[in-house]
Amino acid sequence: MARLIYLASSSPRRRELLGIAGFMFSTIKVDVDESVYPNEFPPEYTQRVSLMKAEAAERLIKGDPLILSADTTVADGTQMLGKPLNAQEAEQMLKRLRGRTHQVYTAVTVLDVATGRIEQEVAETDVPMRNYTDTEILTYITSGDPFDKAGGYAIQNSAFHPVKTRTGCYANVIGLPLCHLLKILRRIDIPVEQDIPYLCQTAHDYKCGVFTSILRNHTSGE
Repeated sequence: MARLIYLASSSPRRRELLGIAGFMFSTIKVDVDESVYPNEFPPEYTQRVSLMKAEAAERLIKGDPLILSADTTVADGTQMLGKPLNAQEAEQMLKRLRGRTHQVYTAVTVLDVATGRIEQEVAETDVPMRNYTDTEILTYITSGDPFDKAGGYAIQNSAFHPVKTRTGCYANVIGLPLCHLLKILRRIDIPVEQDIPYLCQTAHDYKCGVFTSILRNHTSGE
């Protein structure tokens, strides 16, 4: 694709995923108020914050690029789990999630500055956590990895390997569901030549069982 993409995120994981997919892009850091509104549920919250990030980026750039933003939320039911502020919070989150299935939502927003068009997708993945031990939790916290991760964990951490099985959209849990991004780009008639599902699965050594259903109908949201 020839259009310039601005990624409104400082997340190294999102940059890595875009690189895996073969996109050329620049990054721009934005700062928005991520406070949760009263009675706001995880999917709606995630979608709203993602849109706020795209709109904040639009105010900072010149020209007519595509702006890509995303927001990821780890949720235990309706309770949203942010990034732990300290070791105690990280331990509480990991013990709460242990041996249970929770949900991860990522809202992807593409804003076409040239036309003002905004398209969004929200991905949801069930994440079954394994029954890791207290000792494993403490070792993982000591590594420092939980502190910039919503929910206090990284699914791709090979030392801790927190999940029991990888199901659903794996890239969503990392922070950017690439097939949902592809779905948006198709919807706004932006050509993408690379095989995104193949590149994602190859990079993560993962056989995805959901990409065909995600991409089957790209004319309407899920």
